[in-house]
Amino acid sequence: MKGDAMSDSIDSRVSDRTKSNAVERVGACCSSAHESSSALENKEPDTQGASCCIPEPLLESLNTSSLGQSQVVAEGLRTPIRIMQMDCPTEEAMIRKKLGGMPSVISMEFNLMQRILTVVHTTDSLKSVLDAVRSLGFEPEVPDAQGQLADVSEQKKTWWPLVVAGVAAIAAEAVSWMAAPSWLAAVLALVAVGCSGLTTYKKGWVAIRHADLNMNALMSIAVTGAFILGQWPEAAMVMVLFTVAELIEVKSLDRARNAISGLMQLTPDNATVLQEDGSWQLVDAKSVVVGSIVRIKPGERIGLDGLIVYGRSTINQAPITGESLPVDKAEGDKVFAGTINEASAFEYRVTAAANNTTLARIIHAVEEAQGTKAPTQRFVDQFARLYTPIVFVISLGVAVLPPLLMGASWFDWVYKALVLLVIACPCALVISTPVTIVSGLAAAARRGILIKGGVYLESGHQLKYLALDKTGTITHGKPVQTEFEVLLTGRDDASTDVAKECRRLAVSLAVRSDHPVSLAIAKAAEGEGINVDHARVDKFEALAGRGVKGEIDDKVYFLGNHRLIEELGVCTPELEMRLDRLEQQGKSVVMLAGRQQVLALFAVADTVKESSRKAIVELQKLGIKTVMLTGDNQHTATAIAGQVGIDEARGNQLPEDKLSAIQAMEAEGLVGMVGDGINDTPALARAHIGFAMGAMGTDTAIETADVALMGDDLRKVPSFIRLSRDTRTILIQNISLALGIKAVFMVLTLMGMGTMWMAVFADMGASLLVVGNGLRLLRK
Repeated sequence: MKGDAMSDSIDSRVSDRTKSNAVERVGACCSSAHESSSALENKEPDTQGASCCIPEPLLESLNTSSLGQSQVVAEGLRTPIRIMQMDCPTEEAMIRKKLGGMPSVISMEFNLMQRILTVVHTTDSLKSVLDAVRSLGFEPEVPDAQGQLADVSEQKKTWWPLVVAGVAAIAAEAVSWMAAPSWLAAVLALVAVGCSGLTTYKKGWVAIRHADLNMNALMSIAVTGAFILGQWPEAAMVMVLFTVAELIEVKSLDRARNAISGLMQLTPDNATVLQEDGSWQLVDAKSVVVGSIVRIKPGERIGLDGLIVYGRSTINQAPITGESLPVDKAEGDKVFAGTINEASAFEYRVTAAANNTTLARIIHAVEEAQGTKAPTQRFVDQFARLYTPIVFVISLGVAVLPPLLMGASWFDWVYKALVLLVIACPCALVISTPVTIVSGLAAAARRGILIKGGVYLESGHQLKYLALDKTGTITHGKPVQTEFEVLLTGRDDASTDVAKECRRLAVSLAVRSDHPVSLAIAKAAEGEGINVDHARVDKFEALAGRGVKGEIDDKVYFLGNHRLIEELGVCTPELEMRLDRLEQQGKSVVMLAGRQQVLALFAVADTVKESSRKAIVELQKLGIKTVMLTGDNQHTATAIAGQVGIDEARGNQLPEDKLSAIQAMEAEGLVGMVGDGINDTPALARAHIGFAMGAMGTDTAIETADVALMGDDLRKVPSFIRLSRDTRTILIQNISLALGIKAVFMVLTLMGMGTMWMAVFADMGASLLVVGNGLRLLRK
């Protein structure tokens, strides 16, 4: 059973992985701050340490609270900076190189999809950090005094210069083909490059000044080289095609970037709130405080989380849970922001501010997940850092060595080198992974599957075992009492007074526990109309995986399972036979006992979710072996497992037993764990992927789980695995496309069959292909 005190017995068993999440949020100690800076490229730890750590008096006075722009952490200040011009890894590399050389910068985190750079820096260095970003031609934005970034709408670029450039480039090609004067082709080419390529040249010049060979620098060098060689039409067409391809790529990336942010539009801007004078007034939803009463009409979207206080209705919760069918709600039930009221009007009490609703936390969690890099993405980033310099050196060798060593034509080989420069940019390769991962995260969120990072989305395809809790995961978690029997020896079992006293003792203990079986016992007494006067319970204690105990009228009583009764030494052969009969029927038995004997037994039965049967069938089709780990007895575990088709069932599992089971399964492959209770925490933390069941509206589950299932439908787990496999397939396809296309055009170029405009198609075409391929996940 689970009780209020159970968390104390489990905290010490939670794995280091869970603890480290909390450590990361509040910052590490000052001694580790310098070690963390090693993540910056070519950056030595600051051995002086004078400017790294915040003085203790200042740290205490600030109390590690928000400073509007920055948040105080042990290493210094943590500041999120939005850079709207930071669209792809090209800009990330420039910023990383620039800030990485600054002693005041301790660490950096990039979220390209949200265009957010988070910098941990010393307390007095924010201005220098922002100035360094500006020196690269970017405009950084920091949060306001409330810690919020301003809402922005990207300015639409004028289209006519690009049209003029395209017409001029085509005209230059036509003039060259008709053998017209070369000066005319040159003028048209200059017009085309001037209208479409000035931004590229500007970015390229900044990159060259900072010794960064990014795509803009390579393209600027290639087009300039074509001008020098007199290839006017080709230079013009290359720049126009490059600009067009960049625009298409930006639009494609915006689709992935806005896939999650668009969920915020599901919540209305206003809410109808009850005023002190009894009137109803339409107010800004962001200004509504917790505890306010809000009225919702039929057909309206719910703007804030809350509890219904008057009325009943049917709610479409698809934006949160992905459920296809509406859910009936009555007084006392939760409602969530972004969901739709489909039937009657009702009133609810607000339980979370606009910036802390379940929907807002989902969006925030996925945005943070977009900033984490999956293993494939980290590999690609490392590969790209070597790829571009190597290809640049090869291009230089192609331009110089054949003419010098073999007397070949300088014109031909320099031209080939310029073509190779265009192909050299790894943009398609680098952008292929984040677009795919973000699309997968967004697709999962739309189905009510909240994935806390790309690493879990990518590794999900490797799952071999899935361990599952029983109560609330496979079953509804709302067992009903089916039997009550007095077992006092030497007393009249039919005595009303004896039965009433046993109920009084049992219910007094049960109401202090949050375990579903205990709740069933308390609810049964209430449902039968039995007026049970709860006794005072002293020294109440939850016994993890066994039950609860407490003192009533100076006597110690226990309410627990079969294991507890055996440990107390009060289990008799006759009782064993009764328990065996009930357990074989799939019922859980809880007994009330004193120090010397068992006083009464309560049998409860939980019903299996129909979705659980379907989920297990889907998991088996995917080749996943399923194991049920439950604190219930082995007979009940076997009976429930047989009903849903689970491969293996293990009963009498304490929290440490579940943890040991996960550790044992790890030897045979990746293990997932699905649970919903405190007693599942050690196993959830130990598993390679922990799935929190029914996490909708639960702060702890959303914050700590690797994957939070926003509804109570176990079928979301096989859906996650299929999505993970699709994501893995697309990642492999994208990497193969990006490298394969470049390899083919490199060979064609060295054979003398490649041209610069073909190189642009090869590079930007590959980028568009991988982006489009990654976006397919949004349609799945």
